[in-house]
Amino acid sequence: MRGARATLFSAPVTESIDVTQTEKFLAYVFWHWRQPSASADAYEAAQLSFQRALAESPSAGFVRSFSHAIAGAPWANNGGEAYEDWYLVRDSAALDPLDEAAVTAGRRAPHDAAASLAASGTAGLYQLRLGTAPTSPRWAQWFVKPAGVTYAQLFAAVEPALAPAGGSLWVRRMTLGPATEFCVLAREPAALAPPFQMFAFPLRPVWNDETATLARR
Repeated sequence: MRGARATLFSAPVTESIDVTQTEKFLAYVFWHWRQPSASADAYEAAQLSFQRALAESPSAGFVRSFSHAIAGAPWANNGGEAYEDWYLVRDSAALDPLDEAAVTAGRRAPHDAAASLAASGTAGLYQLRLGTAPTSPRWAQWFVKPAGVTYAQLFAAVEPALAPAGGSLWVRRMTLGPATEFCVLAREPAALAPPFQMFAFPLRPVWNDETATLARR
């Protein structure tokens, strides 16, 4: 949000928020990866320290977030080990408060400590199009719209596969971001038909609603 070393990490939900399928949340998605000299344990510990600080004072319009370790995304560390943070907000007006909250008050020191271990990062902006906003997805399926297929046809093809997999479909906004236009987040791989040309990989949770609850105890 503020350069490659700015808002690297996500904030946990601090209260139970009722999420309905009709709400089309925005998600600021941030991919980042550690310096070679930083161990995975140290890097993730620094993330958690920052996330706990941010949990104490969430910004206006913030819904929840989750973070996971990934590998195989060509837009993140050339397909190597990386992390992917999803910040869910009510609308675009909530992006500025989230950006400000990440680097102010008691959150600044843990943020800077976490950012100092990061090698680089990149980000995108997505909107929930189908399904319900997830809390701790375990699979991501990134793909593009096949030539000759309309958006209406794509949505009609994807929607039946979401509920059985506990999935949601996210669509890139304004071509902002290095990843593909569509992403299905789910608890297991969704049986998408017709098959799409995609990048699919498992997600190892680092921060989500469950870890946020543990952090508050």
